[in-house]
Amino acid sequence: MPFLSLVCRLGAALLLTLPPTWALAQKTAPPAKAPKAAKQTLPAAIAKALMRAQVPTDAVSLLVVEATGLQPPRLNHQGSLPMNPASVMKLVTTYAALDVLGPSFTWNTQLLMDGRVSDGILHGNLLVRGGGDPKMVVERLQALLAQVQASGVRVIRGDIVLDRSAFQVPALDAGEFDGEPLRPYNARPDALLINFKSLVLRFTPDPATGRALVRSEPPMAGLTVDESVPLARVSRCGDWRSELRASVDSPERIQFAGSYSVACGERVWPTAYAEPASFAARALEGSWRALGGLLTGSVRDATTAELAVLRARGTLSGEKPPLRLDAPSLPLREIVRDVNKFSNNVMAQHLFLTLGRQSQTGEYAQGTPETGRAAMAAWWKKILPQQAAPVMDNGSGLSRIERISATSLAAMLQNAAKSRVALDLLESLPIAGVDATMRERAKAVTGQAFMKTGSLRDVTAVAGYVNGNSGTRYIVVGMVNHPNALAARPALDALIQWAVQEQR
Repeated sequence: MPFLSLVCRLGAALLLTLPPTWALAQKTAPPAKAPKAAKQTLPAAIAKALMRAQVPTDAVSLLVVEATGLQPPRLNHQGSLPMNPASVMKLVTTYAALDVLGPSFTWNTQLLMDGRVSDGILHGNLLVRGGGDPKMVVERLQALLAQVQASGVRVIRGDIVLDRSAFQVPALDAGEFDGEPLRPYNARPDALLINFKSLVLRFTPDPATGRALVRSEPPMAGLTVDESVPLARVSRCGDWRSELRASVDSPERIQFAGSYSVACGERVWPTAYAEPASFAARALEGSWRALGGLLTGSVRDATTAELAVLRARGTLSGEKPPLRLDAPSLPLREIVRDVNKFSNNVMAQHLFLTLGRQSQTGEYAQGTPETGRAAMAAWWKKILPQQAAPVMDNGSGLSRIERISATSLAAMLQNAAKSRVALDLLESLPIAGVDATMRERAKAVTGQAFMKTGSLRDVTAVAGYVNGNSGTRYIVVGMVNHPNALAARPALDALIQWAVQEQR
């Protein structure tokens, strides 16, 4: 077993060796809505770090409580105050998904032949139905298309038709949130999400030719990418992306007007595509043709009327087509690890929309922001009826309006720890000083804290489980909402260290 996986499982096992009374007793839980958030004198290390960051204590919520819930919190500073948690909100979404859908839940992408097949030719359309798979990466897409060709179909004498109706998400400007439309974290959810709607550019120096070779994935129909960029023979690898002077805002062409330092070696640059609405169509056509397939028509979205006809004929239920291929996703437990370890926003939003879709009845139910919020509210009321419910937007934390209190979040983590999915949630969390977003943080207590992190402009936060030096288990939540929030990360690291070392 790899060392990192071993560390994670050993730590998880320790955290899960708990008495049956680990859940917070309802009678001792703090009130869901306190008229005024309680304040407490902060430990010296935390107070000093906040002072250095120029963050007032009024902008901070901190809570450290024993996992059993049998003792009053060791630290409760404004614990009942609703705060923006940034990506820490993914803890709520991922626990809800594991609890409601189950760790083995999968999404399904379907390929259906709508026509007659003869002599390697499909006389009709190839229908691609997206089921909301959060991780349909290029390798899996191409493996699915290769199955079509292995079945004997090499030519599509018709169209490739895309069915994205499983999700219905309002169209928004990708740069609306922070003015960075080409950042992969701003990718929007899509029932047929391919490669996170991101291009991956790989730069490989070739000193013999004086150039760096450029490869891009996935192959995109109608997109031309410069095949190389001049090498700069310098001894340092600085801001190599800026030095490329890349032009990536055209859906038809990616160009490089600068150079690439030979000192950088091979590098990879994931970037959002300039025209995200056409990403799936271009990637499907490009991949089909790259595999040697022919297409006489186009790749296009199915119309509402067209889908209604296909449903009426039984094509979408698999009753009539001569060929149907199913491509199940990775199981939910693995998706949750990606969401929490690497704070993947679009994957978290897929969980949120899927909860909304699964709460509806009928084969053609849709996941929408509204059904997602309703499903989350119903779930919270069921498991924590006496705790103030979070304010949900899209479930990823990439939001200015999402809110939750430290008290509510800690109660949820206590509920999760005694649930059947406790280990799945715990193993998804970054480990202090070891991996993911906690690799370089809280190194003084390496391996003893399992924490989800979050950051936005004006927000930084952490929440999760820690092993105290005495063997006591704690839940730790810290949130900062202030213009200097990012400078306050050392204060949150000090909070984790204080909890683990059980300082006074």
